Amino acid sequence: MTPKPAGPPDGGWGWVVAAAAFAVNGLSYGLLRSLGLALPDLAEHFDRSAQDTAWVSALALAVQQAASPVGSALSTRWGARPVVMVGGVLTSLGFVFSAFARSLLHLYLGLGVLAGFGWALVFAPALGTLSRYFSRRRVLAVGLALTGNGASSLLLAPTLQFLLDTFGWRGALLLLGAITLHLTPCGALLRPLTLPGDAPAPPRGPLAALGLGLFTRRAFSVFALGTALVGGGYFVPYVHLAPHALDRGLGGYGAALVVAVAAVGDAGARLVCGWLADQGWVPLSRLLAVFGALTGLGLLAVGLVPAVRSEEGWGGPLLAAAGAYGLSAGSYAPLVFGVLPGLVGIGGVVQATGLMMMLMSLGGLLGPPLSGFLRDETGDFTASFLVCGSFILSGSFIYMGLPAALPSCRSASHPATFPPERGELLPAPQVALLSPGGPHSSLDTAC
Repeated sequence: MTPKPAGPPDGGWGWVVAAAAFAVNGLSYGLLRSLGLALPDLAEHFDRSAQDTAWVSALALAVQQAASPVGSALSTRWGARPVVMVGGVLTSLGFVFSAFARSLLHLYLGLGVLAGFGWALVFAPALGTLSRYFSRRRVLAVGLALTGNGASSLLLAPTLQFLLDTFGWRGALLLLGAITLHLTPCGALLRPLTLPGDAPAPPRGPLAALGLGLFTRRAFSVFALGTALVGGGYFVPYVHLAPHALDRGLGGYGAALVVAVAAVGDAGARLVCGWLADQGWVPLSRLLAVFGALTGLGLLAVGLVPAVRSEEGWGGPLLAAAGAYGLSAGSYAPLVFGVLPGLVGIGGVVQATGLMMMLMSLGGLLGPPLSGFLRDETGDFTASFLVCGSFILSGSFIYMGLPAALPSCRSASHPATFPPERGELLPAPQVALLSPGGPHSSLDTAC
């Protein structure tokens, strides 16, 4: 039997796990973000509306997130390594199947259902395993892994446009199927880790395995409601940022540049915000509410930028708005994962990750089709981004109900080392709220 370490190693093989999670994130959300470049070709080939083709990406997002608790439950029972490896194979098969599609229904089944379910088996187990390897530098490690989204978008956006121009959408999907097969070796790097506080045996019964009992905790329920609302708008740029740039008068490569600028801001902000959050200067829940609100305001700015009036225009306002959105969305991403151990404890973080992804799927299924519908009705994506930005602002307002999200009546000091792994935001006598910067609670009195 493997002896249990005193706590998360906070390094060592954990950095290899972080690299694997980086690749997993890039080949899932990074690829989904760039996939919007193919939607105009699909709409033209099948002679369908933007709303109809948006369901391809929307279904992939929704299935990936709605089935994430299944990936977490299977990971809890069998371990993350085999689950992620199988998910990589399913994702690759989904792209290959879609390359031979004869109708949008085939794309719904291939990219939406099969590839989406494969992504569900890889993302939550990889991020949950990474959180178990780190304590003091957890948010930084998660932020590093989540930069795979931006780095992949930066590379895949122009690459996918080149593949579409050279091989057409069928050849591009076939090649993406080969690329996503690399998720399988990423799963092989997820070495199991046993920690104090882990259950002696896997949970029995489907409800226990899915972790639905976490909803009985008030803080997690508040977090769940806010996250579901944020999901209603967060993923719209993944699908419609590139088509929005095309509508604003930019060409194919100009639209790819807009996606790339958002990706660069996203990637850089994840690292900076991860480091900032680990310093413990500001409670994680407060940072979550602030950067969530800034993400909503960024989407409003993207929707309000004017169109390019001449062929010489380079879309400077849209590039600036996309960069601002990328910075705020990138700052939000590591926080939404980093706050989970504080809400549920380290033992429930894998299940909580899966449930969080399921909650975001509710918005992920609604947002892109609603955005496509508004585009068809109004002729552009202005109303789409305004409505979806409002969803994110509403969710950020809900986050203010989390412990320590609002300043207390009197100031509290925040020590400089990491808290115990019981969950720094879990209810305790005197409402002890811990920041990721200290081992002792900083008492926060209610007004």
